[in-house]
Amino acid sequence: MVPARPRRSTLALLAVTAGLCAVAELALPLAIGRTVDEVVAHRGAGPWLVASVLLVAVLVVADPVRDLAAGLAPAYRTAELRRRVVRHALSLGGRAGSPGDVVSRVMTGAADAGQGGVAVVLAVVSTVPVVGAVAALAYLDWRLVTGYLAGAVVITALLRRHVRDTSGTVLRYQRAQAEIADRLSEALAGSRTIAAAATVPAEVRRCLRPLPELSAAGVRTWHVLARSAGQGALTGPLLQLSVVAIGGWLLAAGRLTPGDLLAAVQYGALGAGIGGLVAGFSRVARARAGSRRVAEILSRPVPRYGPRPLPPGPGTLTFEGVTARVAGEPVLRDVCLTVPGGRPVAVVGRSGSGKSLLAALAARLTDPDEGRVRLDGVPLTEVTAESLRREIGVAFERPVLVGATVGAAVALGQERPQPATVGAALRAARADTFVFRLPQGMRTPLAETPLSGGEAQRLGLARAWHARRLLVLDDATSSLDTATEAEILRLLTGRSRRTHLIVAHRAGTAARCASVVWLDEGRIRAVAPHRQLWHDLDYRAVFGGAAP
Repeated sequence: MVPARPRRSTLALLAVTAGLCAVAELALPLAIGRTVDEVVAHRGAGPWLVASVLLVAVLVVADPVRDLAAGLAPAYRTAELRRRVVRHALSLGGRAGSPGDVVSRVMTGAADAGQGGVAVVLAVVSTVPVVGAVAALAYLDWRLVTGYLAGAVVITALLRRHVRDTSGTVLRYQRAQAEIADRLSEALAGSRTIAAAATVPAEVRRCLRPLPELSAAGVRTWHVLARSAGQGALTGPLLQLSVVAIGGWLLAAGRLTPGDLLAAVQYGALGAGIGGLVAGFSRVARARAGSRRVAEILSRPVPRYGPRPLPPGPGTLTFEGVTARVAGEPVLRDVCLTVPGGRPVAVVGRSGSGKSLLAALAARLTDPDEGRVRLDGVPLTEVTAESLRREIGVAFERPVLVGATVGAAVALGQERPQPATVGAALRAARADTFVFRLPQGMRTPLAETPLSGGEAQRLGLARAWHARRLLVLDDATSSLDTATEAEILRLLTGRSRRTHLIVAHRAGTAARCASVVWLDEGRIRAVAPHRQLWHDLDYRAVFGGAAP
């Protein structure tokens, strides 16, 4: 990690060197003008010539240092922002948003926002030559700035409009870009399904549907830049011409020396050069748009953990008046439930009844909007993250395996995983039957391990097997063959020191559990053994009327 001090010192170095360059640019025309006057008057031009040489030397030394600092400072800041966004997004879990949108914010948004400090420094410094040139013209003769001051009002209005238009256009461009990235990430995740369905052309059209909006925003950006450049190209020379005309008249009237006229012409060029202002404020506008994109995700609250470790206990899980919403709509309503410790409990219900959300609340992958969830009497919000992840494990229907090797993927989240422990988890999840046949066994690179849906589920279950107190299975055996599922369920539904909360879609799975939590439209309809609930026709309909 790059420390904070170099970032601040690099930005300070940029401010100092850019300021030195701006001051040297301002002082050089006057020094050269005075040198010319001394030479024309046949007087010694030594001091002014030395001053001119020193100012040139300052520019020669400070200019490359400024450019170096202008490159390093945003690199430090961008790296810091990317780390913050990635850390925050991972802490948010499923609440971070779609993967494509998050990647877009990390890559494009953070890169633009990282330019913020540099953009502000350079934009402020770019005003110094313009303002200083006006002051220098007034110092030479106040009449030199009479035409310029009227143009300065026009320039200020142009810059303000430019920043406003550029910021809004860039933000629309980034959002369209994020939507394309999101759709593309979805398509890549389902590429085999798309190929099997022969819908590649339709999927390409779907992914690129926001392209006209992206194109329009891009064209709009160039229109804004072209308009500002055109207005600057017209305004700048007119301002410079007014300085030259008035300066020539003052020279003819004997009120300016040849050196003063030379300095006035150069100051007129500095004061009229709004191209640097446009470029500087364009960077500020892009940085503002990127900062808004980054702030949108950083402003989302991450789960806060408490200071308490879980006390000894059997894994009794309690829901106290729990209501949970998704996109503002209640999915679970006033759930009051106690799951006895050390027992297998099935959660069943129709699609959309809230089964997966109940499982996520039990594992504290999300928090309820109302009510509390307790484990062995302690609210989950008061428990340390280390204790929760050590005591609770979660296996998903579509697990995403993370790690360099198969063994590392299974050991993910364990403090000091031992090969024997990982091997035991693989055997419990019946994943040893294919893992130990791999070329390097558990050390086989994950990227070189083709996995079926059932094999991935078994590895996901093995990864969660280390849980000491509560194991939550969110339809985590749906892709297994009947024989393998039966073997795993025998372990899960037998005698155990921990609680097993199993989201079940099959009547056979529910029948093996000690009791069943039946969810219906976000509410608990019944809690009872499967054989007792089976007499209810509505309960049978949850499984399509299949035999128990």
